[in-house]
This record gives sequence, structure tokens and C-alpha cells, in this order.
Amino acid sequence: MSDTTAVLKQTPLNAAHRRLGARMVDFGGWDMPVQYTGIIDEHHAVRRAVGLFDVSHMGEIEIRGPQAFDLINYLTPNAVSKLKYGQAHYSALLYEHGGFVDDILVHKVADDHYFLCVNASNQDKDYAHICEHNRFDAEVEFASERYALIAVQGPRAIDTLQKLTPTHLTEIRYYHFADGEVAGVGARIARTGYTGEIGFECYIPCAEAAAVWDKMMEAGQEFGIKPAGLGARNTLRLECAMALYGHEITASINPFEAGLGRVVKFDKGDFIGRAKLGEIHDKPLTRILTGFEMTTRGIGRDGYEIHVDGQPAGWVTSGGPSPTLNKNIGLCYVPAALSQPGQLLHIIIRNVPTEAVVRPIPFYKRAS
Repeated sequence: MSDTTAVLKQTPLNAAHRRLGARMVDFGGWDMPVQYTGIIDEHHAVRRAVGLFDVSHMGEIEIRGPQAFDLINYLTPNAVSKLKYGQAHYSALLYEHGGFVDDILVHKVADDHYFLCVNASNQDKDYAHICEHNRFDAEVEFASERYALIAVQGPRAIDTLQKLTPTHLTEIRYYHFADGEVAGVGARIARTGYTGEIGFECYIPCAEAAAVWDKMMEAGQEFGIKPAGLGARNTLRLECAMALYGHEITASINPFEAGLGRVVKFDKGDFIGRAKLGEIHDKPLTRILTGFEMTTRGIGRDGYEIHVDGQPAGWVTSGGPSPTLNKNIGLCYVPAALSQPGQLLHIIIRNVPTEAVVRPIPFYKRAS
């Protein structure tokens, strides 16, 4: 039997995960931890205390130059002109037909410098897409190999990370960032996150990642910190109904269907996909991202068909147990007329129609 692990990409923290006894899996060509002590245990640690994630597989792309703004503003539908120094926003790369190339985070470092965080599986495609449309006086750098990325998430995230940085973390507002140091290492500290909790993403040099990870684990010991894998990352984001590329958003889904119309600003000027999105915006939606809760035993997994009154009506994009709510939940696409809370759905699980009901999303929202 061949060793497939040897051909997988590894983050700079691979040895740390193995030392901690993580269960490793092939995640889009990356050797990544899916869990350590267990998905439910790690999920609760993030909701109740603090968890530590290695998300170094994510991609980073930097855009610099006199027309850096013009390039990123043309590439994305959100209003880049509204960003201030040290501010980030959620946005997208779109095709001309309005579907997603990817969903991304755009950080404004300076007037001539923008920093993008993109999905791991899409980083090569995203870079090629950006370069293809770069008709501006701007330089595009594929910077993923320079950065490791560690996410500290949970109610005690500030207490944990503040031990390691002179940066005043409480002054970093949601979707803002600061360049400083973490454990003596130069770092970009961003307050974004993918769990619905208070948290920070620390972009650091790859060579320093293992030492910083260990110091973060040590700093969080008194708060009950736990390393958390991809399994808990998925259950946490599902409870908050946060989109996952390849599930809720794809090349065939547009932002309005995905409930992400907020990132489309028609008054900002031209951008890729603007004309088609204008047409879509002026018509009623034929399908919309919708939340559901199973009312009988069973889990609606991604790809399962949804029927209403015995007829096919949509499909599940993500589904699984909610450790916080102790229910089986999921996201799906159904016609807008069938998206109202209380609507009865039947999800086809192993050829058996299984009852579910439409619920408002997000399923979970942190108390302010």
C-alpha cells in the first residue's frame, strides 16, 4: 500500500498536529487535522472558552501599485472605496455571468496595497483569474507560501492572545486588522473569523508558525484552550450559516441566491459580473439559500434531494449535527416560495423521504 500522505501538501504546523494526536485527513490535497479530542469537544471549547485552528492552507494574494485600487475594485462587487486603512470586508470574485469564482476577504493595507485571503482549494484559480483581468498598473503577488495562518476563536480568545502581543486587541473592531507582533514575531492580526465567536486570525511567517502555535497553546491553558480541527470548524460555521465554497456558493450560484446580496454594490461603478447581476436583481429569485432542521431521526447531507408534496424541489448544500443546539440542521436551496419558516420539507435519505422543517438562519448568534 502506498503512503498517500507523502504527496499531500503540509502546513508548517503538520508536526504539531501529529504530536497532539490529531486525526489527519486529505482535505483538498492538504494533510489536515479533522479532529483531536473530538469534534463535539472542540466545538464546545470554541463556543465556551477558546479554540486554536491551523488554517495555513488558506491562500494569500497581495495587490500593490498605483492602480491597485482600480484592479481590486473592478475584480470584486463590494465597495472597496469605503475601506479605511486597517479595515477588511467580505467580498467575492465573480464570473461575468454572476457566479462565484470564490468568496474572499479584502484587507486595505494602504492606498496602493490590498491583501486578499482566499480559499485553499481556489488559490491557484483565483490568482489566474486576477492576473487575467489585470489591465492596470498593479502588481499581483501569489503570497501563500510566505504566510502561515493561525486562528484563535472563542469568548476567551482576547484573554489568550493578549498575553502574547503589545497590540491592544480590544481596539481592533470586527472586520479590522492591525500589523504588530505575536510572541515576538511580526504578524498581521485580523478580527474576522469563521465561527461566529470573538476571534482573531494571525498571519505570520511560516518559519515561526510552530513556535507561535506552542506559545498560544501555553497562553490559553488557564482558559481551557483546545486545538480544533476541520470538523469543528465546519459545525461552528454551519450553526452560523456561513457559506462554504463548493457547497453554498459555486460557479452556478449568484450572490442574491446565496443570501449575500449585501456584497453587491451597484453604485460603485463597473465590476466583473455587474451587467448580469443587474438583470438578476430585477427579477424574482427562483431559488434561495434556506435553513432547515430535521424533525425526525436522520441527517441531511450535502447533495441530498429535497422534495415537497412528492416533487423534487431542491438540494442540501451542508448538513450535520449542531452541538450547541443539540439538533440536526442544514442549509439547502429551494424555490423562494418554499423558504418560509415552518415549511415542511422531505429530504431523501437512503431513498426514504425524511421530514425536516424550514428554520430562520443563522441558527446560532453570539450574544453581544
